[in-house]
Amino acid sequence: MSAMKTTARTLLVALGLSALAAPALAATCGNNAAGFPAWLEDFKAEARSQGISQGTIQSALGDVSYDKKVIGLDRNQKSFKLSLEQFMERRAPASFVKKGKGIIAQNAGLLNGIEKRYGVQKEVLVAIWGMETGFGANSGNMNIFRSLATLSYDCRRSDFFTEELLAALQIVERGDKRAADMRGAWAGEIGQTQFLAKNYLRYAVDGDGDGRRDLIRSKADVLASTANFLQQHGWTAGGGYGPGEVNYGVFRDWNRAEVYQKALSLFASKLAQ
Repeated sequence: MSAMKTTARTLLVALGLSALAAPALAATCGNNAAGFPAWLEDFKAEARSQGISQGTIQSALGDVSYDKKVIGLDRNQKSFKLSLEQFMERRAPASFVKKGKGIIAQNAGLLNGIEKRYGVQKEVLVAIWGMETGFGANSGNMNIFRSLATLSYDCRRSDFFTEELLAALQIVERGDKRAADMRGAWAGEIGQTQFLAKNYLRYAVDGDGDGRRDLIRSKADVLASTANFLQQHGWTAGGGYGPGEVNYGVFRDWNRAEVYQKALSLFASKLAQ
């Protein structure tokens, strides 16, 4: 056998082994509900192999079903196509500026402590809080596990959401939240500043000292965790956050939409006035 044929045969064998070693979940995504139950059982087995207890799996995924509404929302995202003026009207209206200034005054002790520890200005944290959920008023009430399982099974971004689903299970596993309390936005965003599950694991901190990281109900945890996220992504303490200033680029790590970044900078500057 020639060296070329030997090399080709070796390559084919290697490719075959790689295919066998690839995650089973990647090959079993689907675009309708038909294959979801089988996919879910495969995912549960994968979660167990990743160290998630059967109790957590059962409490989080025991009654999970495919959600067509989530798929519809995933295919119909339009808010980031708005102009800056339209986006501000929707996410940071004049009423939010007035309310946000009141929140800063009412929570001066908490916000000053967070700013001293993490270096992130209080108006930036309150602006994010307002833009994401109206200062906690609209965090979402959809089952996080149903949303993430549906999006993990869906073929469009299966790998991304499968990692998020595993992270959501880990949040429950480590005792920060009960599975029944894991309710949020349609794409699995959690809490009052809408953390993705992987970011929740990485950046959530215990701001109120109760031993848990609760981004759904604890205002102190929410604001401190948001500050920690920004600090960990390079925020310069006390630095400017307008376009072209030292901290403006950090907004991209929070949200990649340019209109969001511009709106956040503008909203925070209005709160600081």
